[in-house]
Formats: sequence, structure tokens, C-alpha cells
Amino acid sequence: MSAIPAIAAAPIGRRVSTLRTAAAAALVVLAIPAIALLSGRAGIAPDFAARLLPPALAHPFGTDPLGRDMLFRTIKGLALSLQVGLVASLLSVLIATALALLGATSRWADEVVGFLVETVMGLPHIVLLILIAFALGGGTGAVIVAVAVTHWPRLTRILRAEILQLRSADYVRISRRFGKSWFWIGRRHMLPHLLPQMLVGLLLLFPHAILHEAALSFLGFGIEPARPAIGILLNEAMGYLLAGRWWLGLFPGLCLVGLVLCFDAIGNGARAMLDPRASED
Repeated sequence: MSAIPAIAAAPIGRRVSTLRTAAAAALVVLAIPAIALLSGRAGIAPDFAARLLPPALAHPFGTDPLGRDMLFRTIKGLALSLQVGLVASLLSVLIATALALLGATSRWADEVVGFLVETVMGLPHIVLLILIAFALGGGTGAVIVAVAVTHWPRLTRILRAEILQLRSADYVRISRRFGKSWFWIGRRHMLPHLLPQMLVGLLLLFPHAILHEAALSFLGFGIEPARPAIGILLNEAMGYLLAGRWWLGLFPGLCLVGLVLCFDAIGNGARAMLDPRASED
């Protein structure tokens, strides 16, 4: 008899552990822009007397060729990645939701949305990002647009599947018989049901947006070189790695991976909160 409570408690324990990990990850993510804001010009103003210092107590991440503290430059780069990722992810979620709702209006509209999803997913992702950013002239705005218009297909497919189930619901059919438009039905009936998927989709799009922003900046098609983006820090480090200045690329890279893992943990926590059955998988 004692085995039954233990089996029942296992999914609950996993869910609690997932939520605790997500809360800790959220605190880390929130601390990054706060530290970047409070640090002022630390990591921006050059100090030629402290050029290329290895990691030490005074400079835990070392210094760059201009004597700037790499710890604060990395934090500012992560904060910039969070800003770009937030705007790009929000735009991508809005595009996915609009297309998914549009596909519910008629059969031909659903076929058009399906064709767009398959077309964009069939294109090489990084090549499409580079082409869009290059066509827009590079910079922060170009990165945001490039990431936003290339990351919506998978979420659109998920929302589309949810909407197909909602279309057969009794209250939707009754609304149609009363003459309600698809716009009214989408706003009053479908959109509230899509909000959990939209929230989880936003959190899971965040790491993709951050990584692709860093990739574009590393390749020279992204954020302006004067700004301390993670991709720019990694690009600048390439010329010094063979000279033994390993800290210039190691710490920004590890912090970028850590930030992505934080959002993965937050996304899992959001799933566990919105759908308790997900913690049993």
C-alpha cells in the first residue's frame, strides 16, 4: 500500500523541482538587466593601463585589448541580447497568432497559411537570417526584423492545430449560427484558449532569438560593432585566442549558453504551471 502514495508523489515532486529551477532561472535573468543598469560605464570606458589582464580578483573575467572589464561587458551584452530577444520574440508570437487565426476563417486561408509555414521552414534558417539582415542594412533593427520574421512557423503550426480543435467546439458552432463573424469568434473564444500556448511559445522562442542575434553579430550582419553584444565580443576574441587570451571568448560564450539554459528552464516551468500533466512526461 505504501508504494501507491510514493508513485503518486513522484510527479508532484518533479513538478515542484521544475518550478523551483524555473524560479531560480527567472531571478538570474531579471538580475542581468538590473546589474547592467546599475553598473554605469563600467565595461565601456577604456583603461589602457589594464589591457589584456587575465582573470583575477579585480577582474574576474579579465580585460579586453582596451582595458575594459570583460565581466561588465558580458553582462551588458547579455542585457542587450535580452532586449533584442524580447522584442523579436513578441513580434514573432504576434505573427504566428495572426496567421493561425487567419487560417481559421476559411479553407483557402488555411491552405495559404500552411503553404507559408512549409515554405519558411524549408528554407535554410541562418541563410535567410543573413539575407534579411543584409537587405535591411544591418544594425539592431535589422536583427529584430530578421529574427521575428523567421521564427514564427513552428508556433503557427501549434496554434493552428489548437484552433482546428476549437472550431469543432459546440460554442463556436453556436456562435456561427447566431451570425457572429470569425473575427468576433477568434477574439472572444479562440484567443483566450491560445494564451497559454502563446506564453510558452514566447519563452521557448527567446533562446532561439538570442542565439541567432549572437550569430548574426558574430558574422558581421547584426548589431553595431560599437555596442557590447555577445556576438561582437566573440568576434573580437577570435583575433586573440591564438595568442593565449582565452578569457576573451570563453566567458562570454559560457554566459550565453547559461542564459539559453535559463530560458529553457523557465519554459519548462511555465509548461508545468499551465499544464500539470506535462511534468509527468
